[in-house]
Amino acid sequence: MALQLGLVGLPNVGKSTLFNALTRANAAVASYPFTTIDPNVGVVSLADARLERLGEIIRPERLVPTALRVVDIAGLVKGASKGEGLGNQFLSHVRNVDAIAMVVRCFADEDVPHVTATLDPIEDIEVIATELALADLAVIERHIERLRSAAKGNPRAYADQIVACERAAALLSQGRTLYREALDEAERAAWAEPDLITTKPMLYVANVSEHDLPAGGELAQRVCTYARERSADTVVLCATLEAELAEWDLAEATTMLAEYGLDATGLQRFVWAGYHLLDLITFFTTTGGKEVRAWTLRQGQTALQAAEQIHTDLAKGFIRAEVVAFESLDRAGSMAHAREQGLLRLEGRDYAIADGDVVHIRFNV
Repeated sequence: MALQLGLVGLPNVGKSTLFNALTRANAAVASYPFTTIDPNVGVVSLADARLERLGEIIRPERLVPTALRVVDIAGLVKGASKGEGLGNQFLSHVRNVDAIAMVVRCFADEDVPHVTATLDPIEDIEVIATELALADLAVIERHIERLRSAAKGNPRAYADQIVACERAAALLSQGRTLYREALDEAERAAWAEPDLITTKPMLYVANVSEHDLPAGGELAQRVCTYARERSADTVVLCATLEAELAEWDLAEATTMLAEYGLDATGLQRFVWAGYHLLDLITFFTTTGGKEVRAWTLRQGQTALQAAEQIHTDLAKGFIRAEVVAFESLDRAGSMAHAREQGLLRLEGRDYAIADGDVVHIRFNV
C-alpha cells in the first residue's frame, strides 16, 4: 500500500534527524536551512506484539511485519506559498502525501540556529499552518474559476461544487484548515478534486531536549494543548536520542529508555500514531507454516480488497475468506484448536476486515 506520511516543519527543527532514526536511511542532516531539497522516502517497519505472538503459535520460518512509508519534506518557511525558500516546489511535495506529521522545535541549542529570533513553537506551528492555508487558497481560487467557466453551459450541474469550494475559500482566507470542516460527503468530494493540503489529517511531533523527557517540558506541553484543542494528537520525543537508540541493541535501548521514564521509544509511538492517523489496520496471513506476514488495509476495506493486497490472482479467483480474530487464536493456542472450537469463520468478499484478523483466502486458480 503506497500511503505516505509526510514530515513537515520549519528548517532546523529535527525532521531529517527523526527521519534518519526512523529509517536509518542516512538522509543528509546539517544545521542550515534546506538540507533536504528533494523529499527522502523511507519504509518503516511496525513492531507488533501480535505478530511475535503468532510466530510463537505457528512457528514459521520467518515473520514479515507491515510497514509505513514516511517522506521527509524540506523545511518550509514564512512566504513558502509565494515561493520563498523554494516554497512552491516543497508545497507540491506535501500534496503528494496522505497525512502530515508537523515536527515542532521545542528545544534550545546554540549550535543549531532557529529561523526566528525567539523559540515559540505555537508561532512556528501557525507559520506553517498559514502557509499551507494560503497555498490551498490559491489552488481553490483557480479551481473555482475553472468550475465557473464549465458552468456557463450547464449552471445547475456545477452549482453545488461551486458553493462548496467557495466555502472552502472563505475558511482558508481566515487561515483555517479544512480537515474537520466539511459538512457532508458531497462537500468533502468537492474539496478532494483540487487536492488540498489542509484536508489531510495532521499529527504534531514535539521534538524536545533529552533533559526534558519524558513529559517534554513547558514548550512541548504548549504544543500538546494546541493539538488537543484541535482534536489532534501529539507525540513527544527527542530526535537526537532516538537516532542514538536506533543504533543500539534492544536490551541496551530498553535500559536507556527506563532511565528516562519511558516504556517505548518515541519512534514506536510516532509510527503507530501515524498509522492510526491514516486510519489503517493490520491483518495477518499464514503461508503453510513458512511465513506469517502482517498486511495493511484502510479501516472498512473488505476481504476482497485484502485478497487483492496479497496478490491480484487471489482477488480474481476469490471464493471465500477463512477468518479468525487474533485474540481468539491467541486464547486457543493453535490454529487446530481454533477450528475445533468453532472460532474460524467463513466470510464473503464484502466482509469488512477487522484489525488483527488472521485471514486465509480460498480462491480458484
